[in-house]
Amino acid sequence: MSGGRRRAGGKGGPGGKGGEPPADPAAVAFSAGMALVRRNTALAAVPATLCALKEDDCPHHPPHGWVVVTSNGVLHHNRRRRAEPEEWAWALAHALLHLGFGHVPAARGPREQPDRFELTARCTVVNRFLATFTVGRAPDTLAVVHPGDDEERLAARWRRDGIPAAYADGGVAGGEPDQVLEPWAGWHGTAPEDWTLAFAHALTRTVSAAMDLAAGRREELTGERLPQRPWERALSWFVSSYPLLGGLAAGLTLVADAELARAHGISIAAVNAEAGEIYVNPLRHHTDEEWRFILAHEMLHAALRHGERAGGRDPYLFNVAADYVVNGWLLEMGVGEMPEGLLHDPELRGLSAEEVYDRIVRDQRRIRRLATLRGKGLGDILGEPLPHGGRGGPFVDLDEFYRRGLRQGFDLHQRERGLLPAGLVEEIRALAQPPLPWDARLARWFDEFVPRPEPVRSYARPARRQSSTPDIPRAGRYFPPEEVARCTFGVLLDTSGSMSRTLLGKALGAIASYAASRDVPAARVVFCDAAAHDAGYLPVADIATRVRVHGRGGTVLQPGVDLLGRAPDFPAAAPLLIITDGDCDVLRVRGREHAYLVPRGSTLPFTPRGPVFHLA
Repeated sequence: MSGGRRRAGGKGGPGGKGGEPPADPAAVAFSAGMALVRRNTALAAVPATLCALKEDDCPHHPPHGWVVVTSNGVLHHNRRRRAEPEEWAWALAHALLHLGFGHVPAARGPREQPDRFELTARCTVVNRFLATFTVGRAPDTLAVVHPGDDEERLAARWRRDGIPAAYADGGVAGGEPDQVLEPWAGWHGTAPEDWTLAFAHALTRTVSAAMDLAAGRREELTGERLPQRPWERALSWFVSSYPLLGGLAAGLTLVADAELARAHGISIAAVNAEAGEIYVNPLRHHTDEEWRFILAHEMLHAALRHGERAGGRDPYLFNVAADYVVNGWLLEMGVGEMPEGLLHDPELRGLSAEEVYDRIVRDQRRIRRLATLRGKGLGDILGEPLPHGGRGGPFVDLDEFYRRGLRQGFDLHQRERGLLPAGLVEEIRALAQPPLPWDARLARWFDEFVPRPEPVRSYARPARRQSSTPDIPRAGRYFPPEEVARCTFGVLLDTSGSMSRTLLGKALGAIASYAASRDVPAARVVFCDAAAHDAGYLPVADIATRVRVHGRGGTVLQPGVDLLGRAPDFPAAAPLLIITDGDCDVLRVRGREHAYLVPRGSTLPFTPRGPVFHLA
């Protein structure tokens, strides 16, 4: 019987027609996996080819793995491997990324192969990239958490400490090297291929297309580019043509929602620096130049942190004062056109927002009838982000984001666009100096109030170098044996139930390290909750390691202060560090230098007389 038995696929199915042999399942799965890879525009731009040699003739064929990539841009895959198309897609993407990342660069002449530490580090970096750049499905044997260093640092660390077992088999060649360097085999006279350049250009195009799609400027199916709305054109202009605010414009989000604007009384625009969002009313009609002015106005509000700078001042009046200053700067810089009705007074030129506030606060009745971009009697600096669909979380470090964006834009603007208002330049330069972290301020406090013992120089005790130069007298350096009194300090520790172990550990660790650096032999430690527990003098090395916390009751710290004040063995001039979460009674520390360590965001229920360090 001719034709044999057909498979369930029928005519045109896997079984083929008539007497044709059935298709190889391994080859079908590989072809499907390759098709998945080619659908990714960034990976499809890497001009790699498949090995045309037979398995027995190919020196790089991986008999137990998936694929090996050579520096000539050739993929040598295991033709007998049975796998799903998604797994093949991931393995092929892994190999192509070695080309795109420059791990196997093309070059002429003899090549020195990388060692196993460098090979493993490169595979780890590629797998980390694939964890976010999803192509296919990764094998379950790979480590889920990837280290954050680059391949050079990883390779150096693993040469010193050994390769962790979780990353030892991260390649796609079955335990063998999946990257092989070979002499360039291209045509004579042609330059070696630059795989990284092609991949970088394609990746840039892919990210740009994704941003257009996310912003609603590109249809997902047709690829048709939708016309930009005027506020979107204004934002794009800052990114492409105005370096001072381009970095901020690229990181901020425009929210154009008519219902949101109506519900919250936004006439034209408003901004929330915490969420990094500018809210615009899409029903308002302005020219492109006016939208540039509006967006620049809101970006400067956010970048210069006008909402936080109000402090104890009236928020709306400070918002009006900042409007006068910002609008004056934008008119002076010629950024767009100011819409009719915005606040501007030439007599306030050169003043800061705080100085303008001091002037206008005298006439609050008139000022409260003025209008910001949000409307009459309303500030366009919002204290909270507005709820809307799809709103993301806040930035990891808002201060650093706005400070870095404005500083980088300021440097570019100075090189390309010329002069800026002196007041704006002064504020940008002030923002470029970040505040000292709490631990650095604590170290300065130790330097001032816990001085280290100073050695004494005396010719009665010659220096050790005296013997090498007997004709030159040299004074020795030593600590006098009669010095008995040593510098110390007190630690009053809030051990109530509201104190977290993380806060206690961080604070005690910092205190112990700084005390050791100041040569402090011991510190007086008092635990205090409902009652005071005197732990006596503890070596500084034991403060953070072997301290047993007593109590965990209520929070009354004044008995601990009084205990140290009455203690005859505690010097009257010794400073005192008070560690608390702020949920305590009113403290009075008289006649002694002291400081407070509290968590970030906490406040004390009284006005402290000593410095307050907020633990990060």
